[in-house]
Amino acid sequence: MKYKNVILVGTSHIAKESVENVEKVILEEKPDLVCLELDNKRLAALLSKKKKSKMPLKEIFRIGLKGYLFSVIGSYVQEKLGEKVGITPGSDMLAAFKTAKKNNIRVALIDQDIELTLKKFSKSITWKEKGRFAIDIIKGLLFKKQVLTFDLTKVPEEELIHKLIEQVKERYPNAHRVLVEERNILMAKEISKFSKTNPDKKIIAVIGAGHEKEMVRLIKKYTNNNVDIINTGQN
Repeated sequence: MKYKNVILVGTSHIAKESVENVEKVILEEKPDLVCLELDNKRLAALLSKKKKSKMPLKEIFRIGLKGYLFSVIGSYVQEKLGEKVGITPGSDMLAAFKTAKKNNIRVALIDQDIELTLKKFSKSITWKEKGRFAIDIIKGLLFKKQVLTFDLTKVPEEELIHKLIEQVKERYPNAHRVLVEERNILMAKEISKFSKTNPDKKIIAVIGAGHEKEMVRLIKKYTNNNVDIINTGQN
């Protein structure tokens, strides 16, 4: 059996280009389902009109110290980068959700619960990786101008994305496994399940551009190549 198209939209979570692209693709393709790289907690946070508050210290006992610090630092970095381009982090996912809902299109949240991801992160990251993480943060603070070598308002080119992912994989193998590899498998399985159980439906999946290439391979694997995948990211 040949399934309908799965359309992957690779985005940057702080790029205005991504916001415009997801809206355009959903309106033009008119899918039956929009899959988002989100879980319930992150969607609720995006939909909340309240100013995002800092994660309370008590969360350390739920997700572990390393997961807590990673979340706090990651949120801070994304927020500062977002301020540079005038975009709130996660605007791409929020735009996709609102566009789908406005047009009565079903939405599926396909990512792992953020708390589970952070718990796994806390347990898996090694002292060597923590040391490298600290060094990279210091380098970033001391050499800010050399760090950003691409336009934050656009999705990076595929070659650059691949290069960055390989660097992360080399320097932080356990973190990469938890934050990228395991989530790729989970999300690809969810998309494949929807495709196989609804062979006559068109699916759009909005995911970070760094997940895109590997998820194409995984979706084809899980559907026995019985799916046509279209990439509509801007990279």
